[in-house]
Amino acid sequence: MSNKKALICTIGDEILIGQIHDTNSRWLSEELTLLGFEVRERVTIQDRKKAILGVLGWGFQEFDLIIMTGGLGPTKDDITKNTIAEFFGEKLVENKDVLAAVTRIFEKYNRPLLEVNKLQAHIPESCIPLQNKWGTAPGMLFEKKGKMLISLPGVPYEMKNLMSSQGFDRIRNFFHTGTIVFKTVKTVGIGESFLMEKIKDWEEALPSNIKLAYLPSAGEVKLRLTAQGTNTDSLEKEIEIQIDALKKVASKYIYGRGKISLSKAIGQMLQERGETLSTAESCTGGMIAHLITSESGSSAYFPGSIVSYSNEAKMDLLGVKKESLEKYGAVSEQVVGEMAIGACKKFNSSYAIATSGIAGPDGGTEEKPVGTIWIAVSNGKEVETKLLNYQRERLLNIELTAKSALNLLRIWLSK
Repeated sequence: MSNKKALICTIGDEILIGQIHDTNSRWLSEELTLLGFEVRERVTIQDRKKAILGVLGWGFQEFDLIIMTGGLGPTKDDITKNTIAEFFGEKLVENKDVLAAVTRIFEKYNRPLLEVNKLQAHIPESCIPLQNKWGTAPGMLFEKKGKMLISLPGVPYEMKNLMSSQGFDRIRNFFHTGTIVFKTVKTVGIGESFLMEKIKDWEEALPSNIKLAYLPSAGEVKLRLTAQGTNTDSLEKEIEIQIDALKKVASKYIYGRGKISLSKAIGQMLQERGETLSTAESCTGGMIAHLITSESGSSAYFPGSIVSYSNEAKMDLLGVKKESLEKYGAVSEQVVGEMAIGACKKFNSSYAIATSGIAGPDGGTEEKPVGTIWIAVSNGKEVETKLLNYQRERLLNIELTAKSALNLLRIWLSK
């Protein structure tokens, strides 16, 4: 891998005080690592001249690539651009291409172009502008004595678009990073440590030019294989050979490749079969339906959902028996099974997913503590259930339950 060192700096008081999350640094770290860079430092600083100058001075001494996000707005408190110009001893000059781009944005939304907005087109003399299609602040790129500085807007979707469409190509060309190929395999239903143990022999046998990274998230683990060499085709083939070998030891947990989501993978399985899915949700409050309908084209296989939070709703809308609720309680295998069957009948769907549990932080008992959750899958006649036991905070419990319920259906469909 390249030994080029990178520094990522986020600018903004709103990040320092915890008002917003810094998602930019994480995304940039992942992407730069894929390019072969070693991300040595990530820092967050105030939108102050002294802080920015300090990072620039330190950055150009210690790193090959510096990426800064934030502080490029039109207001007086956004001083990054002026500070960078001062650091390089340059003036701000109007760039006609940037001004034309800003003008087009205001014309598109039929808004007056104020003088303060025109100032977005004023950039340092040596700056290579990165055209921003989704905002008024351009990205700014500087090449100085074999090193590179990129300053970007802090808005995540603007930053990502600028880097994906222009920034990464310029980095590759400037640093001659070579050919790097990566593939991602997505797994569900197994924790990171258990997955690591299961595939350890496969991992140890990987060729030296292929590196493996574990990327865990709620209910899932992504496996990213990265290969570096001189020929793209041969690297692609090498990685595919290794993925085929991985499938032999972990196929039960693999649901897809690349950027596909679990809900999208299930949607594709349903479409291939010409089948449909509905949901009956209590503790997840519609989260499963949200994940399904977040995917384009889901109307072809998803007729609807019922969020039956109360016992009355479970009985009136899903046909859950009063006797079952009284004898076993809402959080029970019997009730969640009846919810799934009821949803199949209500929507005339091929399958239904149901959830009922105690997401917390309150509501638990000694018999059924917080984190006790039942999930079920049904085809209207047969039912498969599973008991989950979580001890985490409410929103995470809901997310993990939704993923587990979708995975229960995936396993059913895979049989």
